[in-house]
Amino acid sequence: MKRLGLYVSGGMLLMLSLLFLIAAFWPIPPDSPPVGLPDGMPGATGALRRPFPPMPIPSDNPQTPEKAELGRLLFYDPILSGDNRRSCATCHHPDLGFTDGKGRSIGADGQPMRRGAPTLWNVGYLRRLFWDGRASSLEEAARMSLTDPREMAEQPDRLVQELRAIPEYRERFDRAFGGRDGSAVTMENIAKAIAAFERTLVSRNSPFDRFAAGNVTALTPSQRRGLNLFRSGRTRCFECHTLPLFGSSDFRVIGVPDLPGTPADRGRGEITGSPRDERAFKVPTLRNIALTAPYMHNGVFTTLEEVIDFYRDGGGRGRGVDLPNLDAKIHPFRLSAEEREDLVAFLYALTDESGLPPVPEAVPSGLPVVSRMENPARALAARYNIGAQSAVEPSRAPQTWVVHPGESIQAVLDRTGPGDTVLIEPGVYHEALVVETENLTLRGISRDGQRPVLDGRGVLGDGVIATRDGFTVENLIVRNYTNNGIVVPGARGIVIRDVVTENTGAYGVYPVGSEDILIERVVATGAWDTGIYIGQSRNGVIRDSEAYGNVSGIEVENSVGITVENNYAHDNAAGVLVFVLPNLESKVGSRNRIAGNRIVRNNGPNFAKPGAIVGNVPSGTGILIMAADETEVTGNEIRDNASVGIAVVGLYQVFPKGTVFDVGAIPERNWIHDNILSNNGFNPDPKVRAAGLPGADLLWDASGWDNLWWEPGARAFPPLLPGPDWPWPLRRAYWRSLQLLVRLLG
Repeated sequence: MKRLGLYVSGGMLLMLSLLFLIAAFWPIPPDSPPVGLPDGMPGATGALRRPFPPMPIPSDNPQTPEKAELGRLLFYDPILSGDNRRSCATCHHPDLGFTDGKGRSIGADGQPMRRGAPTLWNVGYLRRLFWDGRASSLEEAARMSLTDPREMAEQPDRLVQELRAIPEYRERFDRAFGGRDGSAVTMENIAKAIAAFERTLVSRNSPFDRFAAGNVTALTPSQRRGLNLFRSGRTRCFECHTLPLFGSSDFRVIGVPDLPGTPADRGRGEITGSPRDERAFKVPTLRNIALTAPYMHNGVFTTLEEVIDFYRDGGGRGRGVDLPNLDAKIHPFRLSAEEREDLVAFLYALTDESGLPPVPEAVPSGLPVVSRMENPARALAARYNIGAQSAVEPSRAPQTWVVHPGESIQAVLDRTGPGDTVLIEPGVYHEALVVETENLTLRGISRDGQRPVLDGRGVLGDGVIATRDGFTVENLIVRNYTNNGIVVPGARGIVIRDVVTENTGAYGVYPVGSEDILIERVVATGAWDTGIYIGQSRNGVIRDSEAYGNVSGIEVENSVGITVENNYAHDNAAGVLVFVLPNLESKVGSRNRIAGNRIVRNNGPNFAKPGAIVGNVPSGTGILIMAADETEVTGNEIRDNASVGIAVVGLYQVFPKGTVFDVGAIPERNWIHDNILSNNGFNPDPKVRAAGLPGADLLWDASGWDNLWWEPGARAFPPLLPGPDWPWPLRRAYWRSLQLLVRLLG
C-alpha cells in the first residue's frame, strides 16, 4: 500500500512537471504584427511638404516601360471582356478621373452593380484594392476584375487564345516578359501588364502641391481657408485622408446611407467577418476628387457640397444610420456657408491631370477604343485654381514682428517668412491663428505680470494651427475654443513652452503625426479629452507641466520614443494614458518612458463626448497602459487615485471579444518599477467593478506574459505580479495559469 502511494505521488508529480513544461515552453502566438509608422516617419497626417512614399512594386513584376505600354493598350482594348465590348476604361474612364461617372457601375449583364468604380489615380500606392479591400495587389485586382462574371466576364483560356492570335500582342508580350512566339501571353502576364500601367497613374502636381513646396500664391485665399478647415480639429478631415495621398488603405465606418431599394452593403465586413468591419469601406483618395462625381461607394451624393453636409451633420447618425461601430472621428460640427465653399475650393486645389497618359487612337485587336468625354468639373477646376503656377517667395533674412492690442495677429503671420519671430504684446485677441511659415516663433511678451490671451469666446474652433516644421510657441494663454488649443499636425521640430490652455475643447496642446517635440512648462485644464497630448508621433518630451481638470491629463497615443517626466497630473479623471488604438495611420506604440511625475487625486468626472475612446477610461485612474509595448514607468509618485494607481491592460477591456484589430492588442515588455504608490484603489469606478476587477495600486488584466513589475509592498491584482527575478519559463507558466483562470471564471 505504501508503495502504491509512492507511485501515485510520483505520477502526480510527473504530471504536474509535464504540465509546467507545457505551460512554460509551448509556443505563445505572437501579437498581431504592427505595420509600423509609415516610412519610418510619423504617421497621422504628414507635414504639408510630405514626400510620396516609395511605390510598392512586387519583386516578380519589376516596372519597365515595355510592360507599362503593353498594359496601356490592354487597358483600352475591349478584347479583355467576354463579349469584346467592354474595356477597363469603360468603368475607369480617363476623362472622369478614371471612374465611370456613375454611382453604381454597369455590369456585364447591363444591370447596375452594388458599387461604383473607384478612381485609379495613385492606386499604385495602396495596400488594399476595391472598396472592401478584397485584393492585396494591383495584379490580383486585375485578375479578379477580368474574370468576375459581373464585371468583364472573361474566360482566361479564351482570352489567352485571342491575344496570341494577334501578332502585335505576341511581339509585345514576348518583349515585355521575355517569351518567344507568343509564349509570354499568359493570364498572369496580362494582369502584370495592366498593373504596370496603373502604377504610372500618378497625380502629384496640383495647386496644393505647389503651395506645399513654397509657392504661397498657388492657392487662393478661399483655398487656403479651406485647407485650414480640412486640417482643423473641427472637421478632422486630415486624420483619415492623410497626406500626401489624401487617402489610405484603411477602412472606416462613417454610416453612408444605402440607396433606396437596395440591401445593406456590409463592405469590409463581408471580407473579414469582423463586427468591427461591418459597413466599413476603404478611405478613398481626394486627389482629383472634383473629377470623380458622384461620391461614396454607391454614389449616394452627387456633389462635394452634399458630402461636406453629410460629415457636418455627423455622418450616418445625422441621416438615421446609427451604427454601433461608427468611427469616433465622425461627429457633427458647425460650418457656415462660406466655410463650406472654402472646403470645396480646397478640394478643387487637389486636381492634377498632368500625368494623364494619352488614350491610344487604336489598339492591336482593332476593336473600338472608348470615346473621349466632356467633364464639366475640368472647367470648374480651372475657375477655382487661379493661383500662381510657379512663383516662390524669395529668400530673405529672418525678421521680428510685433503685434499690439487691436491689431490682427493673423495679418502679421500672413506676411512672415522662414525664421521670423512674431512677438505679441499683452492683451486679449479674439482670433483663430494659422501658421504656414517654416521655423517661425510665436511668442507672447510679458509686461506688468500680464501676457497675451487668445480667447475664442466659445465660438472659434482651434486657437492655433501650425502646419510647418520648426514651429515654436511660447508664453501665451489660450482659452475658450471649441475644438483644440494648439494643434500641430505633421511637423518636425516643435516647441510648445510656457503656455496655458483653458477650456479648449478636446485637447489643450495637440501635436499629431509629428517628430522631435518639446512640450514644457505647459498648464492645461478643461479639455474634454486630454490636456497635453502627443499622438502618432516619434521622439518627444513632455516635462515640467501641469494638467488638471481634464478627462485625461496627459496622453501618449500610438507613438514611439516619448518621455513624460517631472509633470504634475492631478484632479483629472485619469492622470496619464499610454495607448495603442486601432484604425489610425500609426500602428505602433513603444519605447515610451513615464518618469518622475506626481500623479495624484485623479478622481474627477469623465466628461468625454459620446463615442470618444477616452470616455471608457474609469475615473480614479493614475496611469493606464493599454496595448502599448516597452513602456517604462519609474520614479513616479502615484497616490490617492480612487480606482487604480497603474493599470496594464489589452484592447479587449474596451472592445468586444473577437474584434479583429489592425494593431497589436496586447501590452508587451512593459517595465513598472521603483514608484511611490499609496492609497490607490480605495473606491473603484463602476467601470472597474463591472470588469470584475478590484481597486489596487497595481492592476493587470493578464494580457502579455512578458510585462514586469518591481514594486515591493504595493497592493496588486492579481496579488502576485512577475518580477525581473522570475525566469522566463516561470513567467510563461504563471501567465498561462492566469489565462486558464480567466477562462474558467468567464
